[in-house]
Amino acid sequence: RSCSFTGFSTVQSRKLGKSLSRSSVRSRMSLKPPKAYNSLQKGALIWDPKPLQVKKIFEALKKGLNEYLEAHQAELDYLSGRHKDTKRNSRLAFYYDLDKQIRSVERYIRKLEFHISKVEELYEAYCIQCRLRDGATNMKQAFSLSPATKASRESLVELYKNVQECTEDMCFIEGALEVHLGEFHVKMKGLVGFARLCPGDQYEVFVRLGRQKWRLKGKIESDDSQTWDEEEKIFIPNLHEKFEIKVTELRGLATILVGVVTCDSINFFSTKPQAIVVDITELGTIKLRLEVLW
Repeated sequence: RSCSFTGFSTVQSRKLGKSLSRSSVRSRMSLKPPKAYNSLQKGALIWDPKPLQVKKIFEALKKGLNEYLEAHQAELDYLSGRHKDTKRNSRLAFYYDLDKQIRSVERYIRKLEFHISKVEELYEAYCIQCRLRDGATNMKQAFSLSPATKASRESLVELYKNVQECTEDMCFIEGALEVHLGEFHVKMKGLVGFARLCPGDQYEVFVRLGRQKWRLKGKIESDDSQTWDEEEKIFIPNLHEKFEIKVTELRGLATILVGVVTCDSINFFSTKPQAIVVDITELGTIKLRLEVLW
């Protein structure tokens, strides 16, 4: 319970706070598509729902949000203790400054609690639609095996409609849930290649997450340091897509593919910066180092 908690709150959580406040405003618990997903319309599905993937993301997201909540609650307890000591010592200026900090942390905790409740509400609605769809699907299969009658055909038509509506609602909820995922701040930490990296070598790194792209070029300097034309990029997390990383070596007008890898984002929902070291080549002779802050 040192002053490092305060540093954690103001530096790391500020970025998440922006996305939390934006998410709270944009999200409304309805099955209408949020602003970012206005291309979704009834009868025109963009993708098939992925309940298992949504469950994994939901659990990782909730775990990360609870970590932020616990950290801020610990900071609030620490500041409250200092607040009482300062009140007894009658240092009014410092007392009011602490009071201001406490109120700020309390507001952020309430925002986090509301954010967690919205995520839980969305996922609960998603699970209900998933169970309804599974039930309608099972009934549809049972009716399809029964003797063909007018009543069974009418039932099949109705069940098909129910499955379609549940599927659409699940897709809408997935879109609403994505709005609550925050942001990933990805930092370039350089290539690691030991003897494979030589002064003068130039590389291009291409990072893709769904439709989001980040292309940056770097050079190995004479002192073995690396310079890159960009150092940080913000990505909006996606329920269904993984990070795709491609590294190419630039030799004059020619380009040589070094390797392509994919990286899941499940472990990035954390209060602490996540260091990523991925093998770009099959033998691991060239690795890429990134840092992800949620």
